[in-house]
Amino acid sequence: MPLPLTRYGLRELLLATAGCGLAIALAAWICWPVVVLPLAVWAWVLWFFRDPARKAPDQTGVFLAPADGVVTDITPIGADSELGQDGVNIGVFMSVFDVHVNRSPAEGVVERIDHRAGAFQDVRDPRAWQRNESATIRLACSLDGRAYPVVVRQIAGLIARRIVTDLAVGQELRAGARIGMIKFGSRVELMVPTELAGRVCVRVGQKVRAGLTVMVAQPGETDHA
Repeated sequence: MPLPLTRYGLRELLLATAGCGLAIALAAWICWPVVVLPLAVWAWVLWFFRDPARKAPDQTGVFLAPADGVVTDITPIGADSELGQDGVNIGVFMSVFDVHVNRSPAEGVVERIDHRAGAFQDVRDPRAWQRNESATIRLACSLDGRAYPVVVRQIAGLIARRIVTDLAVGQELRAGARIGMIKFGSRVELMVPTELAGRVCVRVGQKVRAGLTVMVAQPGETDHA
């Protein structure tokens, strides 16, 4: 079965194929055992931009992981946050070994997308979470006929230099839908208001998968990670 690749990496895939192809030709002419090096680089680029098919859990009242990676922090937030009210912020660190396609944590409508220029510091340093380049996606999610804000924030890092946010204001999303990616590792945050965060279903250090792992359950809901 062929490796599914994301269209978000088309430019990098074409450049890597052309560059590695040239390097392979030169290596084969000068010193054929060296061919393995550009082949390995090309294979890694293909693997990095993999985009496996995923089906979100058939479960209502939950918020899914927006990114593959490891949960680094679970923090209470207030009205001064991007959420604009009390809630919880869960941070996920994506290494270069994780799938990098980001997904919607729940069904909702895109209300606003804010891109902010900034630095490219190591996101393992908490100070970088506010200083680095980022894209903040504000969704409107409904509960009992009332709309609540839910925020996904993509944050660039030391190696990650490009944030792709493949959304438009007014767009309706289903849970687990692709929303973009951060190229070459970084951090993604999920912010959920207190009224919707009945229970946090993950812990710091836990490995999560975008569109599959339940991170937060609404009041009265159970989780299936």
